[in-house]
Amino acid sequence: MEIFNTFLLTFIPLFVAIDAPGILPIYISLVEGMSEREKKRIVRHSVITAFFVAISFLFLGNILFSFLKIGLEDFMIAGGILLLIISISEILRVKEREFTVSETLGVVPIGTPLLAGPATLTTLIILAGTYGYPIVIISLFLNLLIAWIMIEKAQELVKIFGIHGLKAFAKVMALLLSAIAISLIKRGLIKILNLG
Repeated sequence: MEIFNTFLLTFIPLFVAIDAPGILPIYISLVEGMSEREKKRIVRHSVITAFFVAISFLFLGNILFSFLKIGLEDFMIAGGILLLIISISEILRVKEREFTVSETLGVVPIGTPLLAGPATLTTLIILAGTYGYPIVIISLFLNLLIAWIMIEKAQELVKIFGIHGLKAFAKVMALLLSAIAISLIKRGLIKILNLG
C-alpha cells in the first residue's frame, strides 16, 4: 500500500507537468495534412526524445548539483518558483505558441520542450531526490506511454472533448501545477529553516 501511495505521489505530479492533453491541440495543428505513417513516426520520435532528455537531465542534473553543492531544498525552492511561473504563464496565455514545422518535428518541439520541458525536468529532479530514482523512472515511463497513446489518438480525443475542452483541461493542469509549486517552495523553506 505504501509503495502504491509513493507511486501516486510521483506519477500525478509528472502527469500534471507533462500535460499530454494540453499538447494535443498544438500537435494537431503541426501535423495537419501529413500521412498517418508520418504522424506515427513523429509521435514515436517525440516520446523517445522526451524519455532520453528526461533521463539524461535526471542523472546529469544531480551530478551537477553535487558539484555545485546545491541541496535538494535549494532546488525545491528554485524549482517551485520556476514551476509557479510556468503554470501562471500557461493559465494566462491566450495566444497559441507558434512553432516552425520541420523534419525534426518529433524531436523539437514535441519531444522537447513540449513533453520534456522545464516543468517535467524540474519535477523529475525534485521527485527523485525525495522518493528515489527507480519509482520516478517507472512513473516517467508510464506517463510517456500514456502521452504516446493520447497523441496517437489525438483526432479521436478532439472529437470526444473538443479543442476547447482539451484547452480547458490544460488550464486545470496548470492550476494543479501551481499548487504543486507552492507546496515545493513551502517544503524547501521548511527544510532550510530546520522546522520540519
